[in-house]
Amino acid sequence: MSIPVLTFSSNKGRIGKTSLVYHLSWIFSEMGRRVVTIDLDPQANLTSAFLVEEKLEELWDTELFYAKATTIYRCVQPLMEAGDIQTPITQRIRPSLYLVPGDLALAEFEDFLSQEWPNSLGSGNLLRAFRILTAFWIVAQKAAEQHQADLILADVGPNLGAINRSALIGSDYVVIPLAADLFSLQGLRNLGPTLRRWRSDWRKRLDNWSTPSFALPKGKMAPLGYILQQYNERLSRPVKTYDRWAARIPGVYRESVLSDTSNPPPMTDDPLCLARLRHYRSLVPMAQEARKPIFHLTPADGAIGSHSYAVQEAGKDFNKLAQCILDRIAAKT
Repeated sequence: MSIPVLTFSSNKGRIGKTSLVYHLSWIFSEMGRRVVTIDLDPQANLTSAFLVEEKLEELWDTELFYAKATTIYRCVQPLMEAGDIQTPITQRIRPSLYLVPGDLALAEFEDFLSQEWPNSLGSGNLLRAFRILTAFWIVAQKAAEQHQADLILADVGPNLGAINRSALIGSDYVVIPLAADLFSLQGLRNLGPTLRRWRSDWRKRLDNWSTPSFALPKGKMAPLGYILQQYNERLSRPVKTYDRWAARIPGVYRESVLSDTSNPPPMTDDPLCLARLRHYRSLVPMAQEARKPIFHLTPADGAIGSHSYAVQEAGKDFNKLAQCILDRIAAKT
Protein backbone atom coordinates (compact mmCIF):
# COMPACT_ATOMS: atom_id res chain seq x y z
CA MET A 1 0.00 0.00 0.00
CA SER A 2 1.45 3.37 -1.03
CA ILE A 3 1.84 6.38 1.26
CA PRO A 4 -0.46 9.31 0.33
CA VAL A 5 1.17 12.22 -1.47
CA LEU A 6 -0.12 15.75 -0.89
CA THR A 7 1.13 18.28 -3.46
CA PHE A 8 0.91 22.05 -3.21
CA SER A 9 0.56 23.49 -6.68
CA SER A 10 0.01 26.96 -8.08
CA ASN A 11 0.50 28.58 -11.46
CA LYS A 12 1.55 31.85 -9.83
CA GLY A 13 4.88 32.40 -8.12
CA ARG A 14 5.84 34.54 -5.13
CA ILE A 15 2.71 33.87 -3.09
CA GLY A 16 4.40 32.00 -0.24
CA LYS A 17 3.70 28.46 -1.43
CA THR A 18 7.10 27.09 -0.45
CA SER A 19 6.89 28.76 2.97
CA LEU A 20 3.46 27.15 3.37
CA VAL A 21 4.86 23.65 2.65
CA TYR A 22 7.78 24.30 5.00
CA HIS A 23 5.54 25.32 7.90
CA LEU A 24 2.97 22.57 7.34
CA SER A 25 5.75 19.97 7.25
CA TRP A 26 6.73 21.06 10.75
CA ILE A 27 3.15 21.21 12.00
CA PHE A 28 2.17 17.78 10.69
CA SER A 29 5.26 16.24 12.28
CA GLU A 30 4.46 17.94 15.60
CA MET A 31 0.91 16.60 15.40
CA GLY A 32 2.26 13.06 15.53
CA ARG A 33 2.54 12.38 11.80
CA ARG A 34 5.69 10.95 10.32
CA VAL A 35 6.37 13.18 7.33
CA VAL A 36 8.59 13.07 4.26
CA THR A 37 8.83 16.32 2.32
CA ILE A 38 10.13 16.22 -1.24
CA ASP A 39 11.36 19.29 -3.12
CA LEU A 40 10.39 18.96 -6.79
CA ASP A 41 10.91 22.61 -7.70
CA PRO A 42 14.14 23.00 -9.72
CA GLN A 43 14.73 26.27 -7.86
CA ALA A 44 15.09 24.22 -4.64
CA ASN A 45 13.80 27.01 -2.40
CA LEU A 46 12.22 24.55 0.03
CA THR A 47 15.56 22.80 0.47
CA SER A 48 17.31 26.10 1.18
CA ALA A 49 14.65 26.85 3.81
CA PHE A 50 15.39 23.60 5.64
CA LEU A 51 19.17 23.40 5.24
CA VAL A 52 22.05 25.79 5.88
CA GLU A 53 24.19 26.91 2.97
CA GLU A 54 27.16 24.77 4.01
CA LYS A 55 24.98 21.67 3.86
CA LEU A 56 23.65 22.65 0.44
CA GLU A 57 27.17 23.05 -0.87
CA GLU A 58 27.99 19.60 0.44
CA LEU A 59 24.89 18.01 -1.12
CA TRP A 60 25.39 19.67 -4.49
CA ASP A 61 29.15 19.05 -4.71
CA THR A 62 29.38 16.94 -7.87
CA GLU A 63 32.85 15.60 -7.10
CA LEU A 64 32.12 14.63 -3.51
CA PHE A 65 28.65 13.15 -3.94
CA TYR A 66 28.35 12.26 -7.60
CA ALA A 67 27.66 8.59 -6.88
CA LYS A 68 25.30 9.21 -3.95
CA ALA A 69 21.56 9.87 -4.15
CA THR A 70 21.71 12.97 -1.94
CA THR A 71 19.12 14.94 -3.93
CA ILE A 72 16.04 14.19 -6.01
CA TYR A 73 18.08 14.75 -9.17
CA ARG A 74 20.78 12.29 -8.08
CA CYS A 75 18.03 9.72 -7.46
CA VAL A 76 16.63 9.94 -10.99
CA GLN A 77 19.78 10.89 -12.92
CA PRO A 78 20.75 7.25 -13.68
CA LEU A 79 17.56 6.96 -15.76
CA MET A 80 19.07 9.46 -18.18
CA GLU A 81 21.74 6.86 -18.99
CA ALA A 82 21.34 3.12 -18.50
CA GLY A 83 20.69 2.90 -14.78
CA ASP A 84 17.67 2.82 -12.50
CA ILE A 85 16.18 4.95 -9.72
CA GLN A 86 18.33 5.22 -6.61
CA THR A 87 17.07 5.07 -3.03
CA PRO A 88 17.26 8.62 -1.63
CA ILE A 89 19.62 9.68 1.13
CA THR A 90 17.22 11.88 3.09
CA GLN A 91 17.97 14.72 5.48
CA ARG A 92 16.65 14.37 9.02
CA ILE A 93 15.04 17.65 10.10
CA ARG A 94 13.57 16.29 13.32
CA PRO A 95 12.74 12.74 14.53
CA SER A 96 9.47 12.62 12.54
CA LEU A 97 10.34 14.91 9.62
CA TYR A 98 12.63 14.07 6.70
CA LEU A 99 13.53 15.88 3.49
CA VAL A 100 14.34 14.62 0.01
CA PRO A 101 16.45 17.63 -1.05
CA GLY A 102 15.89 19.49 -4.28
CA ASP A 103 18.54 20.24 -6.86
CA LEU A 104 18.93 22.99 -9.46
CA ALA A 105 20.11 20.30 -11.89
CA LEU A 106 16.62 18.75 -11.84
CA ALA A 107 15.71 20.97 -14.81
CA GLU A 108 17.86 18.65 -16.96
CA PHE A 109 15.34 15.85 -16.37
CA GLU A 110 12.48 17.78 -17.99
CA ASP A 111 13.31 16.77 -21.56
CA PHE A 112 13.36 13.06 -20.66
CA LEU A 113 9.93 13.38 -19.06
CA SER A 114 8.59 15.13 -22.15
CA GLN A 115 9.94 12.43 -24.48
CA GLU A 116 8.46 9.54 -22.53
CA TRP A 117 4.96 10.99 -22.15
CA PRO A 118 3.85 10.03 -25.69
CA ASN A 119 5.91 6.82 -25.56
CA SER A 120 3.80 5.61 -22.63
CA LEU A 121 0.86 5.28 -25.04
CA GLY A 122 2.86 3.12 -27.44
CA SER A 123 2.54 -0.58 -28.13
CA GLY A 124 6.14 -1.61 -27.42
CA ASN A 125 8.06 -2.14 -24.19
CA LEU A 126 6.55 0.37 -21.77
CA LEU A 127 8.78 -0.26 -18.76
CA ARG A 128 11.26 2.55 -19.41
CA ALA A 129 8.61 5.13 -20.22
CA PHE A 130 6.65 4.43 -17.05
CA ARG A 131 9.80 4.17 -14.94
CA ILE A 132 10.81 7.68 -15.96
CA LEU A 133 7.33 9.20 -15.68
CA THR A 134 6.78 7.82 -12.17
CA ALA A 135 10.34 8.36 -10.91
CA PHE A 136 9.39 11.12 -8.46
CA TRP A 137 6.62 9.04 -6.94
CA ILE A 138 8.92 6.03 -6.61
CA VAL A 139 11.61 8.12 -4.87
CA ALA A 140 9.01 9.58 -2.50
CA GLN A 141 7.67 6.11 -1.68
CA LYS A 142 11.19 4.78 -1.07
CA ALA A 143 11.85 7.66 1.33
CA ALA A 144 8.55 7.10 3.12
CA GLU A 145 9.32 3.40 3.48
CA GLN A 146 12.72 4.16 5.02
CA HIS A 147 11.18 6.26 7.78
CA GLN A 148 7.77 4.60 8.16
CA ALA A 149 6.17 7.88 7.11
CA ASP A 150 2.42 8.19 6.85
CA LEU A 151 2.32 11.39 4.78
CA ILE A 152 4.39 12.82 1.90
CA LEU A 153 4.32 16.54 1.13
CA ALA A 154 5.55 17.73 -2.28
CA ASP A 155 6.47 21.23 -3.37
CA VAL A 156 6.51 22.01 -7.11
CA GLY A 157 7.38 25.08 -9.15
CA PRO A 158 4.76 27.61 -10.37
CA ASN A 159 4.47 26.23 -13.90
CA LEU A 160 2.70 23.56 -15.95
CA GLY A 161 5.71 21.77 -17.41
CA ALA A 162 6.70 18.11 -17.61
CA ILE A 163 8.30 18.05 -14.14
CA ASN A 164 5.09 19.25 -12.53
CA ARG A 165 3.04 16.82 -14.59
CA SER A 166 5.08 13.89 -13.31
CA ALA A 167 4.89 15.23 -9.77
CA LEU A 168 1.12 15.54 -9.98
CA ILE A 169 0.40 12.14 -11.53
CA GLY A 170 2.11 10.82 -8.42
CA SER A 171 -0.17 12.86 -6.16
CA ASP A 172 -3.20 11.64 -4.28
CA TYR A 173 -4.31 15.08 -3.13
CA VAL A 174 -3.74 18.65 -4.31
CA VAL A 175 -3.99 21.92 -2.40
CA ILE A 176 -3.86 25.18 -4.36
CA PRO A 177 -2.38 28.23 -2.61
CA LEU A 178 -3.59 31.54 -4.04
CA ALA A 179 -3.09 35.24 -3.58
CA ALA A 180 -5.94 37.71 -3.90
CA ASP A 181 -4.88 39.25 -7.19
CA LEU A 182 -5.54 39.07 -10.92
CA PHE A 183 -2.46 36.94 -11.64
CA SER A 184 -3.49 34.19 -9.21
CA LEU A 185 -6.96 34.09 -10.72
CA GLN A 186 -5.54 33.73 -14.21
CA GLY A 187 -3.11 31.07 -12.99
CA LEU A 188 -6.03 29.22 -11.43
CA ARG A 189 -7.87 29.29 -14.77
CA ASN A 190 -4.79 27.64 -16.32
CA LEU A 191 -4.13 25.13 -13.56
CA GLY A 192 -7.63 23.72 -13.05
CA PRO A 193 -8.25 22.43 -16.60
CA THR A 194 -4.65 21.20 -16.79
CA LEU A 195 -5.12 19.06 -13.69
CA ARG A 196 -8.27 17.55 -15.14
CA ARG A 197 -6.52 16.82 -18.45
CA TRP A 198 -3.48 15.24 -16.77
CA ARG A 199 -5.75 13.08 -14.64
CA SER A 200 -7.61 11.86 -17.72
CA ASP A 201 -4.42 11.36 -19.74
CA TRP A 202 -2.83 9.32 -16.95
CA ARG A 203 -5.85 7.01 -16.77
CA LYS A 204 -5.42 6.30 -20.49
CA ARG A 205 -1.78 5.41 -19.89
CA LEU A 206 -2.63 3.12 -16.98
CA ASP A 207 -5.15 1.36 -19.21
CA ASN A 208 -2.50 1.06 -21.93
CA TRP A 209 -0.19 -0.90 -19.61
CA SER A 210 -2.68 -3.38 -18.25
CA THR A 211 -0.07 -5.64 -16.61
CA PRO A 212 2.62 -3.28 -15.23
CA SER A 213 5.94 -4.68 -14.03
CA PHE A 214 5.97 -2.50 -10.89
CA ALA A 215 3.55 -0.46 -8.79
CA LEU A 216 2.22 2.73 -10.37
CA PRO A 217 0.53 5.78 -8.82
CA LYS A 218 -3.19 6.14 -9.41
CA GLY A 219 -2.89 9.83 -10.30
CA LYS A 220 -5.98 10.79 -8.33
CA MET A 221 -4.96 14.44 -7.86
CA ALA A 222 -8.06 14.91 -5.69
CA PRO A 223 -8.46 18.66 -4.99
CA LEU A 224 -8.84 19.37 -1.28
CA GLY A 225 -9.43 23.09 -1.67
CA TYR A 226 -7.54 26.35 -1.81
CA ILE A 227 -5.67 28.56 0.64
CA LEU A 228 -5.71 32.34 0.43
CA GLN A 229 -2.16 33.47 1.16
CA GLN A 230 -0.90 36.80 2.48
CA TYR A 231 -4.39 37.90 3.47
CA ASN A 232 -4.34 41.54 4.58
CA GLU A 233 -6.56 42.85 7.31
CA ARG A 234 -6.74 46.18 9.09
CA LEU A 235 -8.86 46.49 12.21
CA SER A 236 -10.22 43.00 11.42
CA ARG A 237 -11.57 44.18 8.03
CA PRO A 238 -10.07 43.07 4.67
CA VAL A 239 -8.16 45.67 2.71
CA LYS A 240 -10.31 46.78 -0.25
CA THR A 241 -8.03 45.53 -3.04
CA TYR A 242 -7.69 42.10 -1.47
CA ASP A 243 -11.40 41.91 -0.80
CA ARG A 244 -12.18 42.65 -4.45
CA TRP A 245 -10.08 39.80 -5.86
CA ALA A 246 -10.74 37.40 -2.98
CA ALA A 247 -14.46 37.62 -3.65
CA ARG A 248 -13.93 36.15 -7.12
CA ILE A 249 -11.85 33.15 -6.03
CA PRO A 250 -14.70 30.79 -4.95
CA GLY A 251 -16.35 31.00 -8.37
CA VAL A 252 -13.15 30.74 -10.40
CA TYR A 253 -11.95 27.79 -8.30
CA ARG A 254 -15.19 25.88 -8.77
CA GLU A 255 -15.39 26.51 -12.50
CA SER A 256 -11.71 25.88 -13.27
CA VAL A 257 -10.93 23.00 -10.93
CA LEU A 258 -14.31 21.30 -10.46
CA SER A 259 -16.19 22.26 -13.65
CA ASP A 260 -18.91 23.62 -11.38
CA THR A 261 -20.71 26.69 -12.71
CA SER A 262 -23.25 27.02 -9.89
CA ASN A 263 -23.38 30.20 -7.83
CA PRO A 264 -20.58 30.06 -5.23
CA PRO A 265 -20.86 31.19 -1.61
CA PRO A 266 -18.82 34.15 -0.35
CA MET A 267 -15.28 33.26 0.65
CA THR A 268 -16.07 33.69 4.34
CA ASP A 269 -18.57 30.81 4.04
CA ASP A 270 -16.81 28.78 1.36
CA PRO A 271 -16.10 25.20 2.54
CA LEU A 272 -13.49 24.86 -0.21
CA CYS A 273 -11.41 27.64 1.36
CA LEU A 274 -9.12 25.71 3.71
CA ALA A 275 -7.69 28.84 5.32
CA ARG A 276 -7.06 32.53 4.92
CA LEU A 277 -3.49 32.94 6.12
CA ARG A 278 -2.59 36.47 7.09
CA HIS A 279 0.57 38.25 5.99
CA TYR A 280 3.03 37.64 8.84
CA ARG A 281 5.18 40.57 7.73
CA SER A 282 8.30 41.07 9.86
CA LEU A 283 8.00 37.59 11.37
CA VAL A 284 8.99 36.08 8.01
CA PRO A 285 12.53 37.52 7.76
CA MET A 286 12.93 36.98 11.50
CA ALA A 287 12.14 33.27 11.07
CA GLN A 288 14.37 32.98 8.01
CA GLU A 289 17.30 34.44 9.91
CA ALA A 290 16.66 32.11 12.84
CA ARG A 291 16.15 29.19 10.43
CA LYS A 292 12.99 28.01 12.13
CA PRO A 293 9.21 28.17 11.58
CA ILE A 294 7.41 31.38 12.53
CA PHE A 295 5.60 29.65 15.37
CA HIS A 296 8.92 28.57 16.94
CA LEU A 297 10.26 32.11 17.29
CA THR A 298 11.22 33.16 20.82
CA PRO A 299 12.14 36.45 22.51
CA ALA A 300 15.78 35.49 21.90
CA ASP A 301 15.02 35.66 18.17
CA GLY A 302 13.47 39.10 18.55
CA ALA A 303 9.83 38.00 18.92
CA ILE A 304 8.88 40.34 21.77
CA GLY A 305 5.84 42.48 22.48
CA SER A 306 3.30 42.35 19.68
CA HIS A 307 5.57 39.93 17.80
CA SER A 308 5.19 37.41 20.60
CA TYR A 309 1.41 37.54 20.25
CA ALA A 310 1.70 37.20 16.46
CA VAL A 311 3.88 34.09 16.90
CA GLN A 312 1.17 32.45 19.00
CA GLU A 313 -1.51 33.38 16.47
CA ALA A 314 0.59 31.93 13.63
CA GLY A 315 0.84 28.65 15.53
CA LYS A 316 -2.93 28.55 15.91
CA ASP A 317 -3.44 29.37 12.23
CA PHE A 318 -1.17 26.59 10.98
CA ASN A 319 -2.50 24.02 13.45
CA LYS A 320 -6.06 24.76 12.36
CA LEU A 321 -5.10 24.52 8.69
CA ALA A 322 -3.19 21.25 9.18
CA GLN A 323 -6.13 19.67 10.98
CA CYS A 324 -8.48 20.85 8.24
CA ILE A 325 -6.29 19.21 5.59
CA LEU A 326 -6.10 15.95 7.56
CA ASP A 327 -9.88 15.95 7.93
CA ARG A 328 -10.33 16.46 4.17
CA ILE A 329 -7.92 13.62 3.42
CA ALA A 330 -9.75 11.34 5.84
CA ALA A 331 -13.08 12.22 4.20
CA LYS A 332 -11.72 11.23 0.77
CA THR A 333 -10.04 8.01 1.90
